[in-house]
Amino acid sequence: MTSNPYPSLPRLVSKLQNALGDHLCVALDDPNVVEIMLNPDGRLYIERLGQGMAASGEMSRAAAETVIGSVAHALNTEADDTRPIISGELPIGGHRFEGLLPPVVAGPSFTIRRRASQLIPLEDYVSKEVMTAHQVSVIRSAVASKLNIVVAGGTGSGKTTLTNAILAEIAAQAPQDRLVILEDTAEIQCFAQNAVYLHTSDAVDMSRLLKSTMRLRPDRIVVGEVRDGAALTLLKAWNTGHPGGVATIHSNSARSALQRLEQLTAEASQQPMQAVIGDAVDLIVFIERTPRGRQVSEILHVSRFIGGQYQIEPYAEEGRDAA
Repeated sequence: MTSNPYPSLPRLVSKLQNALGDHLCVALDDPNVVEIMLNPDGRLYIERLGQGMAASGEMSRAAAETVIGSVAHALNTEADDTRPIISGELPIGGHRFEGLLPPVVAGPSFTIRRRASQLIPLEDYVSKEVMTAHQVSVIRSAVASKLNIVVAGGTGSGKTTLTNAILAEIAAQAPQDRLVILEDTAEIQCFAQNAVYLHTSDAVDMSRLLKSTMRLRPDRIVVGEVRDGAALTLLKAWNTGHPGGVATIHSNSARSALQRLEQLTAEASQQPMQAVIGDAVDLIVFIERTPRGRQVSEILHVSRFIGGQYQIEPYAEEGRDAA
């Protein structure tokens, strides 16, 4: 029998906790923490809900290297100058981890995106003034009509948290539906009873997972983040008898989400795919970070692509103070 060259998970977790220190371990347990960031100069920053990003002490180079190395070991890999980037799940809490070592940075650096510990229902988005009651009504109607929803926004805008709220609405309205959820890193939370989670790996990419998904009898297909040519496979799946899906995408506006999908599908096909996009995408919900906090600033209904342009209809933002 071949011996396992990696330490046991409990030992790794203990080593990781010691390297992070009590301060960061407490932060990882804080539901208000969004992200923990270590810069190459050793300075730490923590972003909290409603408070923004603030300096939070320092970490030694040795401790930072131990953190990154421990996560690498938990992922059954190594971190060194030939493999200086480590991406995956933190073995504590399953939070998203991105670690970097020289030579790609001047000093060890990492970012921990904390998994949401609580579900924020759609009605709370109204009370927190992230959405209007009318916008929530539009989303609920889209769920009931099995429209395909794309949640768009920039980094840290709250796309995943909003997706979790939409999935909770799906579970409430259609508890009989079978959901297949695909992600690179586990972030989505879904309380549907009939849900299957699939994760990419070094050997299995998103396109391969999507092809396998078609054999898993999904009623709705959910993708945590569309970021490459797999977008075309997803759009085709949505167009071929699997409506009612949800996906997130990075973009600077609702309309630019369509352009982003064009760019991604171009990675998989030399033929223009605007017609496929226009048929597959029904609703784009754009969320952004503003000085007043996160807000759903735009919802677009996409009907089709014809005559060289998308037929889109913005929903009025009823009920929000324009000030």
